[in-house]
Amino acid sequence: MTDEPAGSAVTSTAPPGGLMAAEIAEQPEVLGSLLARAPELAEVAAALARREPRFVLVTARGTSDHAALYAKYLVEIRHGRPAGLVSPSTMTVYGARPDLSGVLFVAVSQSGGSPDLAESTAVARSCGATTVAVTNSGGSALAAAAEFAVDLGAGPERAVAATKTYTAELLALYLLLGGSPDAARPLPEAAAKTLAGAGAAYAAAARYRFANRLVTTGRGYSYPAACEGALKLMETSYLSAHAFSTADLLHGPVAMLDSAVPVIAVVSPGQGGEAARPVVARLRETGADVLVVGTGDLPIAAEGLPEELLPVLEIMPLQQLAWRLAIDRGGDPDRPRGLSKVTRTR
Repeated sequence: MTDEPAGSAVTSTAPPGGLMAAEIAEQPEVLGSLLARAPELAEVAAALARREPRFVLVTARGTSDHAALYAKYLVEIRHGRPAGLVSPSTMTVYGARPDLSGVLFVAVSQSGGSPDLAESTAVARSCGATTVAVTNSGGSALAAAAEFAVDLGAGPERAVAATKTYTAELLALYLLLGGSPDAARPLPEAAAKTLAGAGAAYAAAARYRFANRLVTTGRGYSYPAACEGALKLMETSYLSAHAFSTADLLHGPVAMLDSAVPVIAVVSPGQGGEAARPVVARLRETGADVLVVGTGDLPIAAEGLPEELLPVLEIMPLQQLAWRLAIDRGGDPDRPRGLSKVTRTR
């Protein structure tokens, strides 16, 4: 979403506050509030399940695109049904009108204000899909376009970089797609414990103060966190950050890695983490500077939570890292250059 590397760095012993920092800190409360509304989401989830969709399509932009990717994993793993990510331009620019009978079409957007998301949702509904909007703006055009709408209720998010709305999207999608509210009950406390490790994230920022390029990676449920972490670093610190599945990293991109290109690997407990660990070990053998999120350098409070909920926690140290790095590089993480809170695309 942003452009060239940042300028000279400044040093601060105690990071100042700001909108992004405050909204990162609000996440345990936001998650708790959303869980308190689990019966409301369960009603929508039951209505969607009764339609017995044969296929699930998810559409989003920016940060919400990574929540959509998370939903794709949930559908394919938990429900054993095919899922795909929508290209809205096929409907809004090219005028495609596909047969979407029997399809669940999920649109995810913090603002609900992007015209292409609202239009593609309206088109999908007219083409026979069951449509649901997940947004932090219940009165938005997107919410109006969908048959069902879920308001995240995260409160105003004023920093340009989305934080609390992203983790709320993940939890809402988990609940909408048949996740257990009981399994998610420990999540707010786990989020608070994870955020309490901010000092490690702030210290890690020093490793990237003068970096120009960076790679993030993760496998399975952790891949969306790697993607979102890269975006946070790009939009707040102006780093050229690229996210790869840990499997895809070995299919070519690994050749560009050396001691000058640091790697942030999201490796949490579970099957995805087990699949990623041999790759991380191989990267370290090459001399690459590898930081591990989830376990290792920036741990998360994963105990008692199923693997599919860990992405809600994995992104939090990366948010803290991006915020601190932006400050250390002399930037303003609340107002990145060239960006606005709502991006209107067609």
